[in-house]
Amino acid sequence: MAGLRLIYVVIDGVGDLPIDELGGKTPLEAADTPNMDFLAEAGKTGLMYTVGRGIAPESDVAVISILGYDPFKYHTGRGPLEAYGSGITMKDGDLALRCNFATAGPGWRIIDRRVGRSLTTEEASELAEAINENVRLESHPADFIFKNTMGHRGVLVIKGRGIRLSSNITNTDPAYEQVGGLGVVRVGARMVLRRCTPKDDSEASKRAADLINEFIEKSHEILEKHEVNRRRVAEGKLSANIILTRDAGDRVPKFFNICDRYGVRFACLADMPVERGIAKLAGMHLIDIPPPTRGIEADCRLRVDRLIEALPHYDCFYIHLKGPDEPGHDGDFRRKMEVIALIDEHFFGRLLSEIDLRDYIFCVTADHSTPCKLKAHSDDPVPVLISGDKVSADGTTTFSEKECRGGELGVLERGVELMPILMNYLKREL
Repeated sequence: MAGLRLIYVVIDGVGDLPIDELGGKTPLEAADTPNMDFLAEAGKTGLMYTVGRGIAPESDVAVISILGYDPFKYHTGRGPLEAYGSGITMKDGDLALRCNFATAGPGWRIIDRRVGRSLTTEEASELAEAINENVRLESHPADFIFKNTMGHRGVLVIKGRGIRLSSNITNTDPAYEQVGGLGVVRVGARMVLRRCTPKDDSEASKRAADLINEFIEKSHEILEKHEVNRRRVAEGKLSANIILTRDAGDRVPKFFNICDRYGVRFACLADMPVERGIAKLAGMHLIDIPPPTRGIEADCRLRVDRLIEALPHYDCFYIHLKGPDEPGHDGDFRRKMEVIALIDEHFFGRLLSEIDLRDYIFCVTADHSTPCKLKAHSDDPVPVLISGDKVSADGTTTFSEKECRGGELGVLERGVELMPILMNYLKREL
């Protein structure tokens, strides 16, 4: 395809709710965002329920949906996506789960689901190595691979020796549950480690639950006495002494190839394993980028550089920026506002200075809202803008939840509606 290209930017968790201290504005409304405002003013806006009304989705479910895959049809659990994005192979009948290093106190009370976000990837690697070397599963014939990914995050794959395992089991992470096969937030959940239980009477589910509980108990023993955690406690930091599991899957999803479906060459810039796993399974080319750092300015500039380098070689680009989600989970609305402004300046500002908007279709949206009041994902709709070549303006002046509500795109009831709209705009020039 010659000429026109799609730049599709998903800002993780950027949506929010009005905050009294910000004069009733959301962090997005209150942030200085002249470049996203420019895109909104030049194009059309609206709101979007990324999965559907009443669903507070996890990122994997939402990303699948806004890339055009019905999650109720294609989703097989976050675990396989994390595994695939982390380079771990699995076959049908294996079990994959998303994991968190966390801090547990007496009575298995979860003090912090993310170890205060202070666990370094290097520390997590040492802990993961100790678990892989010292834990042996004995409740059923099975082996496992536990891999830390970034910071407190990890993935667990259990492979039965001559036996199948089923993902029809409960999470041990108290903050999330599965509803209709999709991972959703448990609002107001009691923060206590949950025992994994089978959801049916099959041997495959019972085996899976037994193995998960055994893994958590045995890995806890290793983590409690590990030198990394002893050192952290001596330094006044939280101990990464428990593994939480969620969103099990026992097969890799079979997505249609997005390039073949739409007749385009699609590339992805994303740094988290789950988004990379989704993009890879969708048939996108993965552009290598390093993990994010605390330096948002440098991270944004590097991503713009990689995008500019790749522009001549592909037609469509899916870019996932993690930034605002973490301060949303932490309830830090001022930091969230700051992060949004930095992304606007150093990603969008720099990118727009390097390209001619008339050569592109630009879409900016989010995978979900992460309201600071809730410190969790919510079911609120997210703002969406479409701008660029021959996209007429609808009178929107800023990119925000409130302003986009009146845009010509209206309210998209499901995220799967967005990709066909973008392809229609893109292919007007074919």
